[in-house]
Amino acid sequence: MKILALDTSTEFCSVALWRGGTIDEREIHAGQRHSELLPGMIEELLAQHGLRVSGLDGIAFGQGPGSFTGLRIASGVTQGLAFGAGLPVVGIGTLLAMAEASNAERAVCCLDARMGEIYHAAYARSGAEWLTVCEPGLWAPAEAPALPQGAWFGCGNGFTAYGEVLMRRYDGFVGATAPDLMPHARDIARLALPLFEQGKGVDAALAAPFYVRDKVALRTDER
Repeated sequence: MKILALDTSTEFCSVALWRGGTIDEREIHAGQRHSELLPGMIEELLAQHGLRVSGLDGIAFGQGPGSFTGLRIASGVTQGLAFGAGLPVVGIGTLLAMAEASNAERAVCCLDARMGEIYHAAYARSGAEWLTVCEPGLWAPAEAPALPQGAWFGCGNGFTAYGEVLMRRYDGFVGATAPDLMPHARDIARLALPLFEQGKGVDAALAAPFYVRDKVALRTDER
């Protein structure tokens, strides 16, 4: 199976190609240049493997939460490529992709959502699958959901921005952390593979972002 995966949910831009059990990937710190850089990264990756979009079995993308603009770019590019080639698509949660990358049994994933908040979720591994312990949500760091008893691994730049607060909140639960661990296309590809294999890909028109937050800036009186 050949799957193209992409993620533009943070300041990083990544693409990955799953092909016959191996992954080739590209990543760049894009800042706000995702829409400029992403098409070329996809084209270069496919060309290196002698592939066209029509030769893929599906396209996966980082669905969110994350940057509003980044999520729209990922879903828009996915829609455009998949619609033209008649391919199914799969949206993968960015926080779940971080858990997949953590190599932990229990991962609490936190992305800096700005405005004094974090995107938060927690997952526990059950065999080859992940069970959702805390659904993705938007929280003030000091009010992040409680975790069940056990040893948890903290990941994401929420631990960079609000590490002190989060570690107090999860004192005795979270030991090691990886603040630099961020969503990446390679992990999105791995999570998407069984969904495509099970025929759970959807029509390109259904490639939609998962925002969580419903506004992007504070009002003057909220600052």
